[in-house]
Amino acid sequence: MSDHIVKSYDQELRELRNMIAEMGGYAEKSVVESVDALIKRDVVRAQNVITLDTAIDRLQRAVEERAVLIIAKRQPMALDLRELVSAIRVSNDLERIGDLGKNVAKRVVALNGNVQPAKIFGGFDHMADLVLGQLKQVLDAFAQRNVEEALSVWRSDGEIDAMYTSLFRELLTYMMEDPRNIGFCTHLLFCAKNIERIGDHATNIAETVHYLITGQSPIGERPKNDTSLAVDLTAPSK
Repeated sequence: MSDHIVKSYDQELRELRNMIAEMGGYAEKSVVESVDALIKRDVVRAQNVITLDTAIDRLQRAVEERAVLIIAKRQPMALDLRELVSAIRVSNDLERIGDLGKNVAKRVVALNGNVQPAKIFGGFDHMADLVLGQLKQVLDAFAQRNVEEALSVWRSDGEIDAMYTSLFRELLTYMMEDPRNIGFCTHLLFCAKNIERIGDHATNIAETVHYLITGQSPIGERPKNDTSLAVDLTAPSK
């Protein structure tokens, strides 16, 4: 980004970028801690994630208020205006990621005391690794204004969708094999969907990075590979 004649304007933009970076760090922590709490059935860690969401919400409001104030005071145009609009959009997606992490953590609390087969949680670890990798990559792309890295995240969304569909099928199989599994598998289905949605928000941020740099949205349909709604419950499991 080019420097402005009014140095205080540059300082305002730097502070806004720092707030986004802080939000990104909290969002990444929410994903890591909530999934780790799920896999280890760690209620204390889950409660910490729920508490962390307050800080993310506070930062989201601060980013929005700061960006609106800068727009009103500086009346930016072109790239400067896109940066401020992008900051608002990215903060909204990061706030939703925090909410989704909190939702997973709440399911961990709800599952407390239930005994579940450890093998059920293997797919969550893999999907969470993919989602966290996307989130880290797209936040770096936003900080570095790297459109190619952003497009890489945008194109890889289908991989997470495929992982979610596989996990969805696996959980349904457990539910059909033994009705006693229905309760905790239902909680896990919601956890899986929340993690998949975090990937969607990372893809949203990738689109925002593309808009910030080029002034346009990515061309073509967003790659999707979620066939969970098309699962045939009568089909034999493999």
